Formats: sequence, structure tokens, C-alpha cells
Amino acid sequence: MHAHQFPATHAPEIALLGRSNVGKSSLLNALVGGQVARVSSTPGRTRAINFFSLAAPTSPSRPRLILADLPGYGYAKISRSISAEWPAFIDPYLAERPQLALCLCLVDANIPVQQRDLQLLDWLRSHERSLLVVGTKADKLSGNERTRNQAQLMRGLGVEEMLFVSSKTGFGMAALTSRLDQLASGQ
Repeated sequence: MHAHQFPATHAPEIALLGRSNVGKSSLLNALVGGQVARVSSTPGRTRAINFFSLAAPTSPSRPRLILADLPGYGYAKISRSISAEWPAFIDPYLAERPQLALCLCLVDANIPVQQRDLQLLDWLRSHERSLLVVGTKADKLSGNERTRNQAQLMRGLGVEEMLFVSSKTGFGMAALTSRLDQLASGQ
């Protein structure tokens, strides 16, 4: 599959990437303000790239941003035949999609750096993709734990910026939404 085979959009696209069970669906639902992605206790349910339009406040029929929910990686119980097909459509989307303005790389704020997360960041950097690391499930940490974990994750992932969020409590969501609004307005 090539980038020209994906839906035609004219708004900046934001890809949500991360391991299975990192909270992509919950974050997506929080960003759109409704239940558009199924949140499941069984990781690995997303098996295609799903596109969600965020309407412009002044023009509801015109999207200001498109969120692209990509399948999670690293879940062992997904059949090899299914997960083996993913690079055939995920890699071209990430490498060739001209509308792709930002990759939100989701990591669990509660666990140390994972090899798969490092591989994703390296791949995106090698393809010169803009990325922002977002630590999910921050509500499960105290303030001191958040500070400590964020510093460790930033150092381990080799990033200078990282946002911590909680889809459950709303912690950090205003900062993330602000970043996406800046992107939508071309700043």
C-alpha cells in the first residue's frame, strides 16, 4: 500500500503510535471528546489505520486536524500473519504521507523505556518525521514519581521534551491540546 491509497485529507494529520495497551484509544477518545475508539481490556484490537476528523470550531464541516490511530505494536497474542502485514501499510503511511504533520509517540509513564519504543523513535528520526513523546497513565503516579519517571524516560528515549497526560483525570490534556491547536493553526 502506498501513501496515495489513503484517504485524501487537507488538514494536518497527527499519528497516534505506541505499544499495545499504552492507552491510545483512551487518549483518542479524550482528544475528540467522545467514544470513537473502542477501549478494550484486550490489547491489539486496532488492526488498520483509522482516521478521525476534528472539526474547526468556526466551521464544523471543515476539519482542523485529522487524528490517525495506528495499530499498537508489541502484543504477543496477535497472530503473526496479521502483525506481519502491518509494515505493508504502516511504513508507507509514516514514510510517505505528506499530510502527516506530527507523530505522537505514546509510552506508559509507569514503566521504564522499552526497546520497541526506542526502535520507533529511531525509525521516525531516520525518516525525518516530527514527533512528540507523550507519557500516558500519569494519573497512576504521585507528583514526585511523575517528575522522576519523566526525567528517566526523557533521558532513556533521548528526547528534550515530553508531555505526561491522563485520559482518565485530564491531567496534562490542556498542554497536549494546546500543542495540537498550534499545529492546526500553522504555528
